[in-house]
Amino acid sequence: MLKNLKNRTIILGSQSPRRKQLLAGLGLTFEVDVRETAEYVDPNLSAAEVVRQIAICKAEAFADKKDCLVICADTIVVSDKGEILGKPKDEQEARETLTNLSGQKHVVLTAVAISWEGKMSTFVETTTVYFYELELDEIDHYVTQFSPLDKAGSYGIQEWIGLIAIKKIEGEYNNVVGLPTAKLYQELKKLM
Repeated sequence: MLKNLKNRTIILGSQSPRRKQLLAGLGLTFEVDVRETAEYVDPNLSAAEVVRQIAICKAEAFADKKDCLVICADTIVVSDKGEILGKPKDEQEARETLTNLSGQKHVVLTAVAISWEGKMSTFVETTTVYFYELELDEIDHYVTQFSPLDKAGSYGIQEWIGLIAIKKIEGEYNNVVGLPTAKLYQELKKLM
């Protein structure tokens, strides 16, 4: 499979430095290209359908790249109350989100859309994350010292909060970071 991929132009349709790092970790050579897309989704869809629809929308923006293998992804966090938590709009919203996640479990869903030769393949990976109780000064430290505004659910598991607050996870760790690499690799093997 890796030999077949070496002969293809691979595009990562994401500006996320975490996704870029994870895809590079698979040993793939790729370029990054981000296209503007509208991320409106039907509010009646399930969380898995919402995240899948956004990933597909991102991949469809590369319709002119049929000769390339394009990988796009989107990640959302769903609270234990079923609320979809995207990226916070400001530090106050990040604090509120982390307060609500404290001592609770939540689900991280990442949808990946792979397009090549006019075809599209998608999947959604799910990981359940359990948080210890967080104190207000811990939440404040994380929000002021790190960058929660560019992360679904207001946190990055690979950062300080992941070191002190994650009780356990069920599922793929890299899915929570933003790209389920093991599942992506398996899907690429099927396609190649």
